[in-house]
Amino acid sequence: MRVLIVDDAMFMRVTLKQMLLNGGYEVVGEASSGIEAINQYKLLSPDVVLMDIFMPELDGISALKEIKQYNEKAKIIICSAVSHRKSVIEAIQAGAIDFLAKPIHQETLILSIEKAQHQGLMQTERGIQIS
Repeated sequence: MRVLIVDDAMFMRVTLKQMLLNGGYEVVGEASSGIEAINQYKLLSPDVVLMDIFMPELDGISALKEIKQYNEKAKIIICSAVSHRKSVIEAIQAGAIDFLAKPIHQETLILSIEKAQHQGLMQTERGIQIS
């Protein structure tokens, strides 16, 4: 799976990248703002996006909504140190497939990526059955 990491904190991008590489995933790009995330998504077409909520220029929820308008099948996992119920609900309602609270453990991250992969397979199978 090809993953785009979006977080304004470089140490978080480095940490997530290492976890993903250790799990056998390919990191195709990194972004530090919501605007960069949208541009990178359109340029790279990743299978999954890991995105923080609070970032400069454009927050993660707004970027999530824009990416989903561009591609309704986009698989986006929101990661945040702030895991208030309101934030989780807002992310899921906007189309996130999962919400991970920081600090993120590698096992939790891998399970979330596998969930995204499984969801993608289910969408493909449904598409084949409908055709």
